[in-house]
Amino acid sequence: MLTGLQEILTLAEEGGYAVPAFNVYNMETVMGVSQAAQELRSPVILQCYSRLFDGDEGEFLSRIILKAAEKADVPVCYHLDHGAGLKEVIRALRFGATGVMLDVSLLPFESNLREMKNAVAVCAHAGVAVEGELGHIGSTSDAQFAAYTEPEEAERFVAGTGVAALAVMVGTAHGRYKKAPVLDIGRIAEIKKRTGIPLVLHGGSGVPDEQIRAAIGAGIRKVNFGTDLCYSFLDGIFASDRSQYAVDLFMKEPVRCVKAFASSKIRLLGAEGRI
Repeated sequence: MLTGLQEILTLAEEGGYAVPAFNVYNMETVMGVSQAAQELRSPVILQCYSRLFDGDEGEFLSRIILKAAEKADVPVCYHLDHGAGLKEVIRALRFGATGVMLDVSLLPFESNLREMKNAVAVCAHAGVAVEGELGHIGSTSDAQFAAYTEPEEAERFVAGTGVAALAVMVGTAHGRYKKAPVLDIGRIAEIKKRTGIPLVLHGGSGVPDEQIRAAIGAGIRKVNFGTDLCYSFLDGIFASDRSQYAVDLFMKEPVRCVKAFASSKIRLLGAEGRI
């Protein structure tokens, strides 16, 4: 069932777990994640990266995601991930997204706050909640990580924008880590105490399980997985029999691999059996 971002995060908040948010790129990744969520009775967020909304990909993929949500009898949120600007946000709304993220975290604090407040107001007309980001969550290839999110600024940011969820920089990055990150669990707990809203952990791929669990205990309610989902799909491609030229049959192994990956993260986040 298609569900809004606010509603799906409320389920996690009340249950004390985190909703898994998987970046999907094609029909097969949508199928693998959807099958895992359905089988394990878990709410799930299917999200698309911002660049897909700069071309035709976002429109085509949106139809597949919405059909998957329609067929499911567990809550499914369709979310824009790292929206680069209002253009991408509006296109996501037009295509049926029930949650959006605007990421202008590289801007100075006041500019970030102003842009986010405007996006929240625009999305409110469509009844869609917004995820913001404070403290830029970069890439594992960056020379150095950005400064961590300050709890005092997070409190002011949430109060001034009305965001429903906040992505925080607490030691993660996007991509594959050269060595396992160490999360600032105390900072997560302090930000949660000051803001009172669901917090989001980006760069979930490769974070040790015990740190993920500790982060959830401190207030993380949404964890993003993109890189490792892509690798699970590609592993399935490489393992498939190249003599099988019927594409629908060839793709069965990649779907199975994505499903197995998604199932492992659903269990890790404590989302299994919640519906």
